[in-house]
Amino acid sequence: MFRTEPGRRRGPALALLAAASLVLTLGGCAADTVTPADARGEAKAADAARGAVDCAKVKCIALTFDAGPGKDTPRLLDILKEKNVKATFFLLGEKHVKRYPEVVKRIAGEGHEVANHTWSHRILTDLDASEVRDELSRTQDAIAKITGRKPTLMRPPQGRTDGTVSDVARELGLAQVLWSITAKDYSTEDSALIRQRVLDQAHGDGIILLHDIYGGTVPAVPGIIDELKRRGYTFVTVPQLLAPGKAEPGTVYRPEKPEQDD
Repeated sequence: MFRTEPGRRRGPALALLAAASLVLTLGGCAADTVTPADARGEAKAADAARGAVDCAKVKCIALTFDAGPGKDTPRLLDILKEKNVKATFFLLGEKHVKRYPEVVKRIAGEGHEVANHTWSHRILTDLDASEVRDELSRTQDAIAKITGRKPTLMRPPQGRTDGTVSDVARELGLAQVLWSITAKDYSTEDSALIRQRVLDQAHGDGIILLHDIYGGTVPAVPGIIDELKRRGYTFVTVPQLLAPGKAEPGTVYRPEKPEQDD
């Protein structure tokens, strides 16, 4: 789920992403989904690691970024460090992980969760199993070469998954993570609008989808963090949101947005 940056050649990428804004309304995920609360199950805080956030008791929210790293990602990392917030980065292999290995290393080194967003952003439900495997495994290998660890989470482009995608993800040890809050930042460079869209949709156990490759997104992040903290939210990575449960390979995780959140 990404678009070319302003001023770049859009070409095939624009056609590839034309339907991105319809993902949630069209139900891009064909598989059953598990909510963060379901993942936590009946486990008690005592079962979690010492000092871990207990999202069964605390109003947690996960900040996630797709389709990077890009030229603005170092500035984003500066902001997250300043605000003491950990995020989850779903990275693209081709032209991103390959182009910015030092940024990938920094993302991992600063305690953020490094995850997989495929090699070239092909829609996985349009591919056969071997092609899905290639899209995911190439990125797994590229990230592991830089960080020393293969991701355990992936996000299918446009949120589109099915039984074949789930089977391959399970084979590769990857859980699938969707979202419940999106600013559609691929459609605007208005940072104030991006900020407001996120704040309007925010809810406990929510997963925010943003892209660190668009000009308006990174400038919106400080205001998003500050206001959500003021509202009593605690920022966590996706694994922390599920803890003490653990993301199961192949399973699709997507929060259920409540009608009203205190």
